[in-house]
Amino acid sequence: MLRFVVRRLLLLIPILLGLSILVFFWIRHLPGGPASALLGERATPQAVAAIRHQYGLDKPIYIQYGKYAKQIITLNFGTSVTTRQAVSTEFKQRFPATVELAVAAGLFAIIFGIPLGFVAAKRYGGIVDHTSLVVSLVGISTPIFFLALILKYIFAVKLQWLPSVGRISPLIDVEHPTNFYTVDTLLAGDISAFVDVGKHLVLPAIALGSIPLAIIARITRASVLDVQNEDYVRTARAKGLPPRSVDYRHVLRNAMLPISTIIGLQVGLLLSGAVLTETVFAFPGIGSWLVDAIKARNYPVIQGGVMFVAIIVVFVNLIVDISYGFLNPKIRLS
Repeated sequence: MLRFVVRRLLLLIPILLGLSILVFFWIRHLPGGPASALLGERATPQAVAAIRHQYGLDKPIYIQYGKYAKQIITLNFGTSVTTRQAVSTEFKQRFPATVELAVAAGLFAIIFGIPLGFVAAKRYGGIVDHTSLVVSLVGISTPIFFLALILKYIFAVKLQWLPSVGRISPLIDVEHPTNFYTVDTLLAGDISAFVDVGKHLVLPAIALGSIPLAIIARITRASVLDVQNEDYVRTARAKGLPPRSVDYRHVLRNAMLPISTIIGLQVGLLLSGAVLTETVFAFPGIGSWLVDAIKARNYPVIQGGVMFVAIIVVFVNLIVDISYGFLNPKIRLS
């Protein structure tokens, strides 16, 4: 098991190296630049040259990449062009919002996706099965931003049940030592503020979690259908074990391996989908932060933000790989 973990850790090095090269050269081929975005109509050749010299953009490309590689190793991505704050500081301020949104969306997808897929498999060929297929297809094919706008229009504008923007009501004054608003409101003992934060998470979480829910439901259905026809399941039923025990101890447990894989892979989808969701709901997380950075050609923020997110995604996938050893003894023994 230790050898398996070490091998996976070593594989992360070329992955992150290749990603850093792609990000570095991609943003430098975008039209315009930070100097033009900052100066606007005042972008005289002298002012542009001064900005480029200030951020080292006039140096040879290999020197710029060497500096960027050093920043990746030290996790110090320099200073934002627009705010003059350290990129790592802005990331710490923004990342908790995206984590809360991704966790809420992930829980929504898992809580509803796995039972929906399981019930559809147990009712194979019936109305429930066909309905789940239609719902999953609609969920996968509906763009996140379009669903977000529909949810916002119905539940925030028409019905006025839920808030449409932000993380918390501006009328609520609570300290945020961790920037995790759900945690901060609980630490402050303000239940009404906690409920308000939860209401602000509902619509973005549903919009962001719709596609993962559909994917998890489809994979759960296929995996359960595959497992429940195995010989050991037939043997368990022939021994007279209760149906519920067979379903949970033999069918669902063994079907969880591909499901856990999909859940792990959805982390990347949740973080990428957060860009659109946070933009629609004016949610101050990593997604909206990167959108603003791209508009302003804010190279340090784009480079740092993308690499931070990439590191998180690859390490989550590593955790998923390690979890295989606990879900499947064959992998642990090998």
